[in-house]
Amino acid sequence: MAEHPRSTGHGGAGRPGGPAAEDRLMRALYREHARPLYGMVLHLVGGDRQSAEDVVQETLVRAWRHLDRLDTDHRSLRPWLATVARRIVIDERRGRRARPREVPDGELERLPAEDELDRVLRLMTLTDALDSLSEAHRGAITETYLRGRTATEAAAVLGVPPGTVRSRLYYALRALRLALEERGVTP
Repeated sequence: MAEHPRSTGHGGAGRPGGPAAEDRLMRALYREHARPLYGMVLHLVGGDRQSAEDVVQETLVRAWRHLDRLDTDHRSLRPWLATVARRIVIDERRGRRARPREVPDGELERLPAEDELDRVLRLMTLTDALDSLSEAHRGAITETYLRGRTATEAAAVLGVPPGTVRSRLYYALRALRLALEERGVTP
């Protein structure tokens, strides 16, 4: 930052000596204050070097923008620079709390998809509801709906007449609907 000449349009236009004098002043400010300021800011940001460097740079940019208002001849600028840096750190902390933390794409890819989670929860609820049915009703539903058999085929597997399978299916589906409603699932 201190190595680059100022562009026009910022503070400091009224300083005697023009851009060359401002450039020399900023180089001197950087040499004198950047290292101690970095140490202070590093402590404030919990050891995050990149963040500390960013804060020091922003602090010196603000000093550069306000050269016309800074009294560099009669007093040290370090207290002013420290105050500016502290305020930048506070503003960044407030900004992070005001918006959600960004999550890298890699972390999102490892999370199960919401649809998959919903499907698992529905299956768990359905299994629990099926377990609450009588064994005869559960057998009729399992053979017909889950294994895809007709009532006649299910009757042969269960060893009962086809009419009994149809009757059990009717009452099993009613009982299953009630069991699901008790668990907060509505059709």
